[in-house]
Amino acid sequence: MIHKQKKLEGQVALVTGASSGIGAGVAKALAQEGAAVVINYASSPDKAEMVQAEIKSQGGTAITFKADVSQEQEVIDMFEHIRKAFGTVDILVNNAGLQKDASFHNMTLEQWNYVLGINLTGQFLCAREAVKEFLRRGVVPERSQSAGKIICISSVHEVIPWAGHANYAASKGGVMMLMKTIAQELAPKKIRVNSIGPGAIRTPINHAAWDTPQGLQNLLKLIPAKRIGEAEDIGKAAVWLASDDSEYVNGITLFVDGGMLLYPGFEDNG
Repeated sequence: MIHKQKKLEGQVALVTGASSGIGAGVAKALAQEGAAVVINYASSPDKAEMVQAEIKSQGGTAITFKADVSQEQEVIDMFEHIRKAFGTVDILVNNAGLQKDASFHNMTLEQWNYVLGINLTGQFLCAREAVKEFLRRGVVPERSQSAGKIICISSVHEVIPWAGHANYAASKGGVMMLMKTIAQELAPKKIRVNSIGPGAIRTPINHAAWDTPQGLQNLLKLIPAKRIGEAEDIGKAAVWLASDDSEYVNGITLFVDGGMLLYPGFEDNG
């Protein structure tokens, strides 16, 4: 039997916010394709270790590292730890994100700053440190045609306004322009930057939206595919964007949303 080369063999991937949900799904998918994975978490070491154990049980390589991505020194320390553990990093998945919802007139500055700090500033800090490492190392042809790959986890709400979530939607709109701008700047240096824009994915962050039959029915009205996405759906997209299969893809948001951006309110209004 011929051994099939794994798409990310020999590469090192950092996935932020990887202790659960989309981050955990992406970490597992990258590990299955041969990447050594760093599972970043902020507050759930037990969950991060469960993801690590699952990857190791399937023959993969993974370590965990605690860091708040909104804190500059913690991010710098995390990248230093990765270099000591693995020598370098090839792939960054900027996934850490959260919501602090409020009607706009009741939203506090603390709620605004907290979400922007993790969702947008966190992506800036991690991407900046990753790019420094990519530029230091350069292209290693036997591993990848690119010097490095950054995948920003955005949202359909980089496009769709979302009442009651001004901080979250603003952060994702910011992620879109951060991604496109650094993709443009770094493409000549063989660094690829893209985003994934999930729709409704079955994760703890949106548990209330699909936990009841009525909630599920209301949610499915917004999804032409008539199913909620799974973390594995995002994992598959991340593998593609991290691999040389997408080597000529730069500066896009790949929406993985079951058609949520197709204005499903018009389905029966022709």
